[in-house]
Amino acid sequence: MADSPIGPSRRGVLKVAGGAAFAGLSVAALKLPFFGVAPAIQEAGQCLGTDVSETDKRLIISNWPAYIDPRKKKTSTFNVFQERYGITVDYTDDVNDNAEFYAKVKNQLAACQPINRDIMVLTDWMAAKMIGLGWIQPLNAANIPNVTERLIQPLRDRAWDPDLTYHVPWQSGLTGIAYNAKVTGEVGSFEELISRDDLKGRVTLLTEMRDTMAFMLKVVGADPDEFDQSEWESAIDRLRQAVNDGHIRSFNGNDYLNDLASGNIAACEAWSGDVIQASLESPDIKWVVPEEGLSLWSDNMLVPNLATHQTNAELWMNYYYEPEVAAKLAAWNWYICPVEGAEKAMEKVDPSLVGNQLVFPDADTLANTFSFMSLDEATATAYERDWADVQGG
Repeated sequence: MADSPIGPSRRGVLKVAGGAAFAGLSVAALKLPFFGVAPAIQEAGQCLGTDVSETDKRLIISNWPAYIDPRKKKTSTFNVFQERYGITVDYTDDVNDNAEFYAKVKNQLAACQPINRDIMVLTDWMAAKMIGLGWIQPLNAANIPNVTERLIQPLRDRAWDPDLTYHVPWQSGLTGIAYNAKVTGEVGSFEELISRDDLKGRVTLLTEMRDTMAFMLKVVGADPDEFDQSEWESAIDRLRQAVNDGHIRSFNGNDYLNDLASGNIAACEAWSGDVIQASLESPDIKWVVPEEGLSLWSDNMLVPNLATHQTNAELWMNYYYEPEVAAKLAAWNWYICPVEGAEKAMEKVDPSLVGNQLVFPDADTLANTFSFMSLDEATATAYERDWADVQGG
């Protein structure tokens, strides 16, 4: 990975979810981890690791690729942490896709076996799933005062972990629409994206089921935060119609911006950080807040069962919630910064980002966001089947 100040984004390097459906792997194969027998649920407090942080100054982290400022630099947030606390961090960017990572660790976590990680970073729905299965160790709130004091309000009170007992947001983002102004006019809504005649065959949607289906639920008049089975069926049928009509070119994860910049597609469902970075090189790439609103998501730090360096992990979490550290990280990856006070600190780091609605969205922007409601295991499995069927055409 090149140490550019911008670099590829976390969402821009999704490999398994993005490319596999169009590179010889079946979608059903990708979703296999969710179609099997329900995994073992651990009882709270019965599968906890012994914390050796006091004597073993190490920390093992799994995160998404290109999701931290360049670690080779002596002044990077990563190296400053190591030097300040005397902790050696084994940092691996091996979370390429939520489903893939789940498949990698589910057998050990279900059997109360270690996965040799102290922190893993997973998206809201997967974080909720693992917390629900009892696979995540509770955090010591006394060790993360910066988090409890500075987490921005829109990311608090998640239904699946309202008191921050198990999770700490790493970075957040918005899902909306991007279009190439050189080849088409503005696309103002998701309804337009999936139905406008001049866009037929020139549109891509995202491979993440919850991202795309949240908008499809909006299109059929349902609330993605709370919907019923008939509304789901209406939304999936509407998407199936768009696919069968040839309106949707493909479902993408890692390469939609290349197609957008080249003009191979005219418009697409897109992630905010990707679009900010791409627009620097291709000014014709435009971001749109759809009439339906924006989907708000987070990638979250979790301590898996049997982790042995939890106190060191909590030091890491607390450190990244210092406004100056958070600003430095946000200035590199350009996703929503979850830390109150970081925008003020950004005045010294990169003043051009102060007031940027995709990094520091204001209350009006955030009031226009929604998420995808939590699903029980059986419902999630059924919906993933429906989703795989639509993607497969």
